[in-house]
Amino acid sequence: MLPWLINTLQKYPEIAVMLTLLTGFLVGKVHIKGFTLGTVTGVLLVGIAIGSFHISIPSETKSIFFLFFLFCTGYGIGPQFFQGLKKDGLPLALFSFIVCCSSLLFCWGLASLLRFETGTTAGLMSGANTCSAIIGVASNTINELNITDDEKNTLINQIPVAYAVTYIFGTAGTSWFLSVIGPWFMSGSRAKLIEETKELEEKITDAGAEEEENVTNAYDQVAFRAYLVNPELTGDGKTIRELEDIFHDRKRHLYILRIRREGKLMEASPDFIIKPGDIIAVGGQRAAAIASASLLGKEVADEELLTFPVQSVTVIITSKAASNKPLKAFAKHPDFHGISVRKILRAGIEMPLHASTVIQKGDVVELVGIQEDLDKAIAIIGYKERGGVETDIVYLAAGIVAGALFGSLSAHIGNVPVELSTSGGALIAGLVFGWMRGIHPRFGYIPAASQWVLTKLGLHVFIAIVGLSASEGFLQGLKEEGVTLFLAGVVLSLLPMMLALFLAKYVFKFHPAIGLGACAGAHDESAPLLAVQDAINSKVPALGYTVAYAVANITLTTSGVIIVLLMHRGS
Repeated sequence: MLPWLINTLQKYPEIAVMLTLLTGFLVGKVHIKGFTLGTVTGVLLVGIAIGSFHISIPSETKSIFFLFFLFCTGYGIGPQFFQGLKKDGLPLALFSFIVCCSSLLFCWGLASLLRFETGTTAGLMSGANTCSAIIGVASNTINELNITDDEKNTLINQIPVAYAVTYIFGTAGTSWFLSVIGPWFMSGSRAKLIEETKELEEKITDAGAEEEENVTNAYDQVAFRAYLVNPELTGDGKTIRELEDIFHDRKRHLYILRIRREGKLMEASPDFIIKPGDIIAVGGQRAAAIASASLLGKEVADEELLTFPVQSVTVIITSKAASNKPLKAFAKHPDFHGISVRKILRAGIEMPLHASTVIQKGDVVELVGIQEDLDKAIAIIGYKERGGVETDIVYLAAGIVAGALFGSLSAHIGNVPVELSTSGGALIAGLVFGWMRGIHPRFGYIPAASQWVLTKLGLHVFIAIVGLSASEGFLQGLKEEGVTLFLAGVVLSLLPMMLALFLAKYVFKFHPAIGLGACAGAHDESAPLLAVQDAINSKVPALGYTVAYAVANITLTTSGVIIVLLMHRGS
């Protein structure tokens, strides 16, 4: 059975790739006391194991998938990357750039001290910083060096060895460091950081507001309820506009949407006068509606009153008038009447929903409301995502072609040819095309699901082929440099994070929670962000994460070229 399987895999290498993906994902997702290898490492290790059967795969195959991965990565973070270059995001962008550059210098210093070869150093840089893209970029750069093919293959095969040895601590160790040591360094203790974060949340939701007024507890829990109106609330008769002003003055973002009077259903309008005995349908914040029960009146079960079409739509923020404004700025806007915000995503990360959460261009916002009201709201903030499953293949292919052609242009530094490489060009093109899509969302649609598939599949197929091709020298490399390489990875993972904490606290003076989010972003990994958010039970760190992550992704990927050239010139 085994000889037949080996022969089949050798004859049909595409089966070997799929088998590597299948087994690698299963292995990478296994939880052992809360710890997982991660799917990238799982696929790499399984690929190395299957590759011991001498599976031959053309190297060009992996390059195609890697281009998909890099373009879609850039496409997803493009709006946030360019937002980070503006005034408000510049401190976070500069912070992330400094941290990433320090990591490059630390890596160069460690590798020179320990006399690592070029491929091992590139793998160390990739694994310790959890930036898988460095593998491909560094491999492409090595292929352009003026050395023999055998030397190129030797150096390229060193990369996955170093990556596999250092990646695990790069993810798990950094998550532990930022979630345990980070709060202590930034605030003195985890408890104090939690307290400071709550104070910040209270501040950005208006000082003195009750817990129910926190938009985090409301806009992501949109509710519609019916109340027999409180006679004391209406007095001699108040219009809907006057009642809603009362709600908003008390920090209750609620809207009256329909009325039942003497058994008849009536549509709401701003000048409609509410009378005692009316039953009103109220929509908006769930917590606000519950907390306002004594104000509104007795809640009743009126199914017919609450039976009206409510939609949930996804909108890309493109309007200059709407960007860089807090959510509370829309609460009393006449064209935003009846609209609730359920979720805000920025570079795929969910933002905390507070009254003072600032909307930025390129943000993806989920709105809930009646169709007529939604149409008015969408017109002032951006463009309704058209939905559907069809990817704009022309836009996708044009971006990759343009980026690859740009990346293939080369120059010489001394006798060393230098080029961005097709992979680096694809990443830059993804940034530009993603940014253009954020400004003009009527074209270039790549659904989130398609982005996920192209990114995940592109990276994992690339890693699978790397593993299958590098199997022969893996065990030997691991045996020769294993312990030393692992310890070097620990140092390279932690040193930049130590510097990051120092810079966040004493130089840039970020709020501790936002600073920790920026540190996680500068490490180019979401796991530390999730660990920090879990440790302090708040989404506030995400405010510092997205810009730092976008800048780190580009800077670290580019460092794959630089570290190869530095090591090659020094050899």
